[in-house]
Amino acid sequence: MTINEKQDEIIDEFDLFEDQLDKTQYIIDLGKKLPPMAESKKTDENRIMGCQSKVWVDAELKGDRLYFYGDSEPTAQISKGLVGLLIRVLSGEKPEDIANADLYFIPRVGMGNLITSLRAGGLASMIERMKAYGRAYSTVKQ
Repeated sequence: MTINEKQDEIIDEFDLFEDQLDKTQYIIDLGKKLPPMAESKKTDENRIMGCQSKVWVDAELKGDRLYFYGDSEPTAQISKGLVGLLIRVLSGEKPEDIANADLYFIPRVGMGNLITSLRAGGLASMIERMKAYGRAYSTVKQ
């Protein structure tokens, strides 16, 4: 499944909810399903600065695909859900596709109405970090 196909799937899922509270609960539920990140990976280097909560993202290149891992502090379930959405869309893709991805699902699901401006800043920082991994690993020769 391509990045755009994954985004379209998420848009369809969010379209099932009419109420913003239901959409927010869905984000929280997605966060609860995200596998925990190894404690050894929860380092300052992997921490996303700009988030109001502690959020970590790490990446690993396997063959020609980049895989992401993420987590947040236990009280930050919305942030964990947001990182889970990004991992769902970008993980397992080619680094150059990640670096160049147009993440149109974010405005299409009305994310601006679902999260605070502080969380929106954190979301932007998560995206930038993941795209930076894509740029960095797209220059790595196999």
